This record gives sequence, structure tokens and C-alpha cells, in this order.
Amino acid sequence: MRWLLAFLGYMVFRFPGAILGFILGSVFEAGSRGRIRTSFQATRLSAQEFELRLLALASMVIKADGKTSQSELDYVRAQFVQFFGKDRANQIFRVYNAEFKQTGISAVEIGQFLASRTQYGARLQMLDFLFRIAKADGRVSPPELEKLFEIAGYMRISTLDYNSIKAMFVAETNSAYTILEVSKSASDNEIKKAYRALVKKHHPDKVRNLGQAAEQAAKEKFQRIQQAYEAIKNERGFN
Repeated sequence: MRWLLAFLGYMVFRFPGAILGFILGSVFEAGSRGRIRTSFQATRLSAQEFELRLLALASMVIKADGKTSQSELDYVRAQFVQFFGKDRANQIFRVYNAEFKQTGISAVEIGQFLASRTQYGARLQMLDFLFRIAKADGRVSPPELEKLFEIAGYMRISTLDYNSIKAMFVAETNSAYTILEVSKSASDNEIKKAYRALVKKHHPDKVRNLGQAAEQAAKEKFQRIQQAYEAIKNERGFN
């Protein structure tokens, strides 16, 4: 059960979703063996808090450029339905619109909440998810980039890591170097070292136990890193 939910979680939130799914699965298994039910209720509440805050961040990104893109809304809804099922997803949206949105919770409060409850790698995957939302209409606008940078700061994500993820969605002159987290003045050996480090960090084998769909999602990011490295190799002419 825990690995099934981890797989489903990964489909929506990448690693944070997998972590959430694994925790919920562990609680379900504990409940089936007759353990304390209050722990399930506490975890369920915590799960809803996480879901609502991630949905709030998604809403902030969507509204950042002063307009609400239907393609971005459709992307978020489709992802939530895929993870939770239609009924549960609709419930989350109802709670968000009827109650949570009225609290006026800010990006800084949400960022601090997530920073205190998730690992750094999980927050990187959340940022990747938010970039995917912004790009759902075909372009990440300057106001959306500003909001994403703000959110990344609140989640305590370094500027280097933010720029690396940004370069995967926004083409710039030095995007390949930014993805590899090196400057254009870096030596060939420094570039090779940075590439090897990223390959080790983001290799699809790390999520193979989460299923084929999870592995395919990881391959997409891995391919971006490889493409960036190949572009630099062709530019510089080294092997």
C-alpha cells in the first residue's frame, strides 16, 4: 500500500508527493493491523494542509501575470484528479475555494510551512511542478518568473538551484551552462565534474521503485541535463 501511494504521489508532486503517499500508505497499513487510529487522523489532517498549501502556491503562480490561463487551470486540475481521483480532487478544490482561500495566507507563510516540513530535494521538485504550471500555456511570463523566484526564496531554495530549474523551462543564451550550474567561464574539467554530479543526483534509477510512470518523469529531467551537456560539448569541441 505505501509504495502504491508513493507512486501515485510522484505522478503529481514528484518526490514530495511520493513522500506524502508513502507516509499515508504506512498509516493505512498500521491501521489495518489495528494500531492507534488517532495517528491516522493526525496524518490525514497534515496531508490536507499540504494539499491546500500546494494548491494555493499554484493559484499564486497562475494569477501572477494578472490573468487566469485556462490551460494552466486545466493542468492543475488534471494533476489533482490523476492523484486523488475526481471526487477527492473536487473536495480539495471545494475546501480551498470555500474556506482556505479566505484565510489570506501568504506565500511567505506557505514557504516557511513547507521548508520546515519537507526535505530540500522535495522542495526542488515542488518548484519544478510550479514551473510546469506556469509553462502550461506555452510560456513562462516575467511576472510568473518573479513570483516563482519569490516562492523559491520562501522555501529556502538557493538561487543556483532556482536558476538551474528555470533554465529548463526558459530558453536563454547561457541556459545550458545554467542547467549544469556552472558559469560560461568554467573550465572543461569543471563542466565535466558538474555534469557527473547532476547525473548522480537526478538519475532515473533513483525512482525506479516508484514505477514506470515515475521513472519516465525522471527521464525527462535527466534528458534536459544531457542535452545541456551535449550543447556545451559541441560548442567547445571536447569529448
